[in-house]
Amino acid sequence: MNPTTVEYLAADSVDEVMAALSDGDTAVLAGGQSLILEMTGTCAPPRRVVDINLVPGLDTLDTGGGTLRVGPLVRHRAFEADTVRGPLGDLMRAVVCHIGHPPVRARGTMLGSLAYANPAGEWPALAVTVGAQMVLTGPRGTRTVPAEQFFTGPFTTVRRPDELLAEVCLPALPEGTGTGYAEDRRTTIYPQAAAMAAVTVTDGLVSAAAIGLVNAGPCPVRLRAAERILIGSELSDAAINAAAAELPFPGDGPQRRAFGTLTRRALTQARKKLAGVS
Repeated sequence: MNPTTVEYLAADSVDEVMAALSDGDTAVLAGGQSLILEMTGTCAPPRRVVDINLVPGLDTLDTGGGTLRVGPLVRHRAFEADTVRGPLGDLMRAVVCHIGHPPVRARGTMLGSLAYANPAGEWPALAVTVGAQMVLTGPRGTRTVPAEQFFTGPFTTVRRPDELLAEVCLPALPEGTGTGYAEDRRTTIYPQAAAMAAVTVTDGLVSAAAIGLVNAGPCPVRLRAAERILIGSELSDAAINAAAAELPFPGDGPQRRAFGTLTRRALTQARKKLAGVS
């Protein structure tokens, strides 16, 4: 364990959180599932930790208006139940049961995972896949960043040290959307590889598609070329196979084969959902 002394502050208001973050060397403690591990292993822990668990209003989970709004204190386990309805809820429930284990899901938070930006994290990939918007609050005001622009590399984001990731907004997936999630996990808490898909069918043809990969690079990967292959198709085996072959990996190595298989599984699950097969 790193012996460096770290100041602890339990904030009771957003203003107090922002004041603490203003020094640029303060970390936010919500669930602590990633932060504590990082602090015990890093050579340069933060000077101070600000605990936001007593701040009222940060546990927002609003499903109204066609957008899911999630606050910093919403735990992973909130998405295990039918809290979020429709296809977006289906996808989130399929993903969340793979996050860590029950104690981690009981304490860890979705926004904590997003801010941590582990390339093997499921929530960052989901945010990119569905086109989420990240709301950041700091001394210069509030700004909104698309998820695809939020993640800049392994464990790095555009969030400034004096900003709080105050909310993530996920658009509801339209009715007529089937979803799927498949991962390869062995002995670690994070997947070696995973794929997720959301496919909307209108009048028998694919009208929209979103496919994302977990742990496929330094940032979450969205397979836009594969999505374009599916548009206008009947989501046949041939279309699924063609989409699963449109991967950003050269050659025919194990990484390409693994992600190809997982993408096919996720798309096949989505098709079964559309057909009413569980």
